[in-house]
Amino acid sequence: MWNCNDVKRIEYESGYSYLVVFDDGVSAIIDFSEYLRRGPVFAALRDPDLFRQATIEGGTIAWPNGADIAPESLYERCERAGARDASQRARPVS
Repeated sequence: MWNCNDVKRIEYESGYSYLVVFDDGVSAIIDFSEYLRRGPVFAALRDPDLFRQATIEGGTIAWPNGADIAPESLYERCERAGARDASQRARPVS
């Protein structure tokens, strides 16, 4: 059975990107712009002020309008990008 890691820390970078750090230290800078084309909940995040209001909720990144992204999806993106330990500077993932 696959063990899902939780998002431990997020840090706004620029544009539609956040540094996402998981509880096991895996991290990457993720560009969320592709998500903004996925229906009205995510379309609202095109507003830069709303996008920058992300928090950690239920072990993943979430926004005040109810948008969130499954942590396993984020973790997979980090792994595909060759993410590194959070003690090193993560590289961008688009």
